[in-house]
Amino acid sequence: MTEAILLVGGKGTRLRPLTVHTPKPMVPAAGVPFLTHQLARARAAGVDHIVLATSYLAEVFEPYFGDGSALGLHIEYVTETEPLGTGGAIRNVASRLHSGPDDPVLIFNGDILTGLDIRALVGTHEESGADVSLHLTKVDDPRAYGLVPTDATGRVTAFLEKPQTPEEIVTDQINAGAYVFRRSVIDTIPAGRPVSVERETFPDLLASGAHLQGMVDSTYWLDLGTPQAFVRGSADLVLGRAPSPAVPGRCGEHLVLPSASVAPGAKLTGGTVVGENAHVGEGARISGSTILSGAVIEPGAVVADSLIGAGARIGARSTLSGAVIGDGATVGADNELRDGVRVWCEATLPAGAVRFSSDQ
Repeated sequence: MTEAILLVGGKGTRLRPLTVHTPKPMVPAAGVPFLTHQLARARAAGVDHIVLATSYLAEVFEPYFGDGSALGLHIEYVTETEPLGTGGAIRNVASRLHSGPDDPVLIFNGDILTGLDIRALVGTHEESGADVSLHLTKVDDPRAYGLVPTDATGRVTAFLEKPQTPEEIVTDQINAGAYVFRRSVIDTIPAGRPVSVERETFPDLLASGAHLQGMVDSTYWLDLGTPQAFVRGSADLVLGRAPSPAVPGRCGEHLVLPSASVAPGAKLTGGTVVGENAHVGEGARISGSTILSGAVIEPGAVVADSLIGAGARIGARSTLSGAVIGDGATVGADNELRDGVRVWCEATLPAGAVRFSSDQ
């Protein structure tokens, strides 16, 4: 197994304003673009050729990763002129694959952080003789996901849409966004039109009698589709809860990149990341948060479970919890921003403009 396709074309609309200027896979997590962690884990599992299926802001990927040689990979880029969905994107890059008809090809969604044993998934695929093998994970509440029940041998028996009633929850297994395709199966996906691998390709294969195998791997798994999940995923990488060979430093309570500066009296905990050329002022307290490049946290500010965009500024004594601050935005002194608030890129909040409690 030497080849993989990474689906990185989504617009990341749920992550805005983080994705206004940056495609979701390139938003930094634990100090490097999130995609770096996926590429590094694929390389560690023996993959050496990866095709990136790009679309939104496609022009930023190649200048950063180049031909992949710095990561020990050969990376190629294929850009969709119009969105083709997950299945259409896979089919669109098929001509760049080198595998034979029966060889396995790994496919990853570009927004999943996981501890999946990639070699084990490929091993399951080869041992079972499957046409497609799927990484499945178990979740406590599967109502937000499509369900994938399997028989006693792990063979997939159905693909069920998001359950609406308790009676419809027949399994806690969901599609975890990593697959192994037999190379020849990719060529059966219709070309030149949008195709959903989840809603069309997999159900059609099952209906035709193809062998779809599920492998349950319940190690770390997180869909980074929301700002809250993205911040948590970055913190988990820093804390060592999520595995990656690409974290640029030791695991621990914080990761401060070499060009950043942190005042001696500041306190960083909970997997906080301070990016390149960022500055954290005296007495600031930051927990479980990501501070991107060039951002400034002024003295006495308190930031928890938040993401501060590149070049943004958080004023003295401001308190943020579960907030997302866009690139270049300014939050003046003595503001109080709580869970779910999003301040757009380049926006300015004057001092004391937003409060959830008294100013006394």
